[in-house]
Parts: sequence; structure tokens; C-alpha cells
Amino acid sequence: MTFAELVDRVASNGPFQFLHTVLLGLPILGMANHNLLQIFTAATPTHHCRLPPNASTEPWVLPMGRNGKPETCLRFAYPSNASLPNDTQVATEPCLDGWTYDVSSRDSIVAEWDLVCNSSKLKELAQSIFMAGILIGGLVLGALSDRFGRKPILTCSYLLLAASGSGAAFSPTFPTYTVFRFLCGFGISGITLSTAILNVEWVSTRMRAVKSIAVGYFYTIGQFILPGLAYVIPQWRWLQLTVSVPFFAFFLLSWWQPESIRWMVLSGRSPKALKTLRQVAAFNGKKEEGKKLSLEEIKLNTQKEVALAKAKRSVADLFRTPILRRMTFCLSLAWFSTGFAYYSLAMGVEEFGVNLYILQLIFGGVDVPAKFITMLAISYLGRHTTEAALLLLAGGCVLSLIFVPADLMTLRTVLAVFGKGCLSGSFSCLFLFTSELYPTVTRQTGMGISNMWARVGSMTAPLVKITGELKPFIPNVIFGSIALLGGSAALFLPETLNRPLPETIEDVENWSQRAKKSKQEPEAEKASQRIPLQPHDPGLGPS
Repeated sequence: MTFAELVDRVASNGPFQFLHTVLLGLPILGMANHNLLQIFTAATPTHHCRLPPNASTEPWVLPMGRNGKPETCLRFAYPSNASLPNDTQVATEPCLDGWTYDVSSRDSIVAEWDLVCNSSKLKELAQSIFMAGILIGGLVLGALSDRFGRKPILTCSYLLLAASGSGAAFSPTFPTYTVFRFLCGFGISGITLSTAILNVEWVSTRMRAVKSIAVGYFYTIGQFILPGLAYVIPQWRWLQLTVSVPFFAFFLLSWWQPESIRWMVLSGRSPKALKTLRQVAAFNGKKEEGKKLSLEEIKLNTQKEVALAKAKRSVADLFRTPILRRMTFCLSLAWFSTGFAYYSLAMGVEEFGVNLYILQLIFGGVDVPAKFITMLAISYLGRHTTEAALLLLAGGCVLSLIFVPADLMTLRTVLAVFGKGCLSGSFSCLFLFTSELYPTVTRQTGMGISNMWARVGSMTAPLVKITGELKPFIPNVIFGSIALLGGSAALFLPETLNRPLPETIEDVENWSQRAKKSKQEPEAEKASQRIPLQPHDPGLGPS
């Protein structure tokens, strides 16, 4: 009996699955708020140079830009009534006395800490530091999760995000703010990894895709909640605090979350695993079925997996065999390109000239059909075909933005929304696909490394946007090309549709060998049908 059969026997598609999905999904609502929070807390308000102190006694005007509005980073060096040569009178200087901001609609960290003009890169740096926290968290918490269990890491991550998010709301300086945002990212990484693993390890094989997409919809709903909260709460500190405090409640709720049965058995905690299985069976109305389970039965049927789990596993195991090397390389590229291109669009809402709140609602809304179509595609077309198609379409949309004039805002918005929907579907597909490809003994490590590459991509994306100061089209060329490359890599991954989760590296090798045989057999049959009949040689006698 495999782990999947063990779970199916007592915990397949009952009330427990519904409650389990809700407990895992509710925090994902708030996680969307944190990931995209700087769209609103770091929005750049309309601003111009503050006039010199003596401007109240002398007439002073501001230079006008090409858009007919005052320059944002320059002011005239002399008052307009100064008796100076023409070339001297129009001389400009930087904003030596700071800036004046229009914060009538909302304030932000940009207005509070003057993250404009020469300091505008600090805004992108803050988002990159947040993503760096997610990256480092993936590396550290992935290994700790394998050692101490999925549940403790999940619980601690909830508490860390609640505390650091609240701390960011009270930050007195920009450096302090970035430290707390780094810790927020660190906590989010632990939540993401543990949720993804617990989600697939407590569900039947045929329901993995549905449950994975269901949890993904919580993130989508969170994207609807964020613009509503931002509209009602225009003060960035209160908004930061509002999206952080609920994680204290999630921290308490997580104590009712059961640990992974696979992890408990593989870690030598079979008695606790048996107790948990019986509790879940009773909750699902299968109490008698749960009583039939015995400790001896669990140990007998899982002794192979337990023996393999005792062997030391490391990142090197992901490169041990040719099939694992290919999987790791292609998955890393697919994850990197998805995170890279996704955050280039998701965090670039301000660039499309549409109302910030409405466009964020549209960006969140496109995830509803995108995830539904992705769920159908991965269930019927397969995982690797769906993943490749989503990334190739997203790359095409991003590259198309280069050729659409800036004044065609509607068309640019449509392309961006469609591309963002494809990338959102790519994330949903990859979380399921990766957990199905790696065997149990390296699954958490594989998920951690894959997630790391997504965060490297999302951390790099804000920095790549800075290249737009050289040529406006450069960022989209880079983002689109990388997405196309990731889509091409996904084509080389093996299919996992309707296959049980592999327990060992040998299971993955067997997959590969069976897949090769299934491809070779029809090719050999076609080849035999193409062999021409040999003409009769009269020297060999009668036919």
C-alpha cells in the first residue's frame, strides 16, 4: 500500500478535505496583499520641487515639462523678476529644498521618505529586498521543513509575517522599513512552501489538480480585496497594519492543522501518524475503516520509503541522474521566467495610465478564468503542454507591448492583462507540476529550489525595470524573451497526468523508461509499415 492509497482509504474527498483546504487557503488571501502591497503603499503621487524659502517674497515659477505639467526634478535657479541674461534666467537646479506632493487621495512611502528623482531607484530596491526575503526563506525553511515537519514551519511563518508586517507599519526610517519587509518575505516563503506540500499530500491522486487550483483561487480573491482595502485606507501605515494583523489569527488556527502523514511516517513517527489517520477517518465518517488500520500494517507497507528516507538527502540529489538533472534545469528555468515576467506586469500597474484601483481589480479578475482554464487544461491536456503554452503566450504578450504606441492605452492594458492571466495560470500549474515530478524523498528540497528561482526572478524584475531609463523598450524585450525561453524548457519535462506521486528516485527513473518505451513502440510500428516489399530475385528459385 502506497501513501496515496493509505490517505485515500480514510481521508478521500470528505469534510476533512474541505476544512483542510479552507485552513490552508485563508492565509493565502492575506499573502496576496503582502506580495502586491507596494502597488499602493509605494505609489508615486504627483509632485514637483518645493520652492525656496524666499519664494514668498519674490515671484518664482517652475519649469514646465513636455506634458504641460511642472517638472518633477528641476526648478529655476532664480526668481522670474531677476535682472539676468536670458540664458542665466532659465538656468535650472535640482530640488534643493525637497518636494511638494499631492497626497489628497493617498500617502505612501515615496512621499514620506522622498523616493523620487535620484532616489526613485530605492522604491524598486525595497520591492527587491522583499523578494530577497522570500528567496532566502525558501533556501532556509525548505531544509528546516524536512527536518522539523511542515506544520511547525507553517505556524512559525504565520507568526513571523504577522510580527514583521506590523513592525513595518511603525518603521521610523526607510532602512528599518526594508528590514521588516525582508522578514515579511522570509515568512511568506515558509507559508508558500508548507502550504503547497500539505495541500498535495492530504488528497487523492485524481483530486490533486482541483485542490491545487482551489487554493490558488484564494490568492485570486486576495487580489480583489487589496484594492478595496487600499481605497478605504489611504494611509500606507494603517494599510500595512491591516493586512498584517490577521496573521496572528492564522497563527492560532494553524494549531488545528494536521501534520503531513508522509513526513510523520518517513521521520519514524508512525504511532502519531496512525492516531492522525484515525482522527481524520472519524471526521470523515469512516471511523470503522480507521480502526482497521494498525501500526504493523503502516510499518510493513511503508518500510521501503522509511529506509530510503534515512539516507541523507541534499540539493546534490536533484542532479544525481540524467532525468533529475533535466527536470531540475527545466523547472528552474520555468519558475524563474514565471516569477520574472509576472512581477514585471503585476507591479507595473502605474505604467498603463488607468485608475490604479480599477486596473488592480482587472488584474485580479483575470485570474478567475485563467485558473479555471488552467485547471481544465492540466486535467485533460496534461501538465507540461499547459505550462509551455502559458509561458509562450505570456512572452508573446510582453514582447507585443514594444510595438504598441503609448497612446493606445486600452490595447496595452488588454495585452498586459492577458499576459498576467497566463503567468498566474503558470504559477498554479507549476506548484502542482513540481510537487508531482519530484519523489517524496527530495520533494521539499525540489520545491524549495524551484521556488527559489521564482523569487530570484521576482527579485530581479524591479531592477530590470530601471534599464527603462536607457531605452523604454529594453525591459519588455528582456521580460518577454525570458518567458519564451521558460516556455520552451517546459516542453522537455515529462508528463505526470494521472500518475501517482513518486516515492523514490527509482520511481522517477521507471517513469522515464516507461515513457520512452511507449514512444518507441508506435514509432517502430509505423517504421515497419513503411518498409517496402523486396522484389523477387529469380536466382533464388520460385516465389
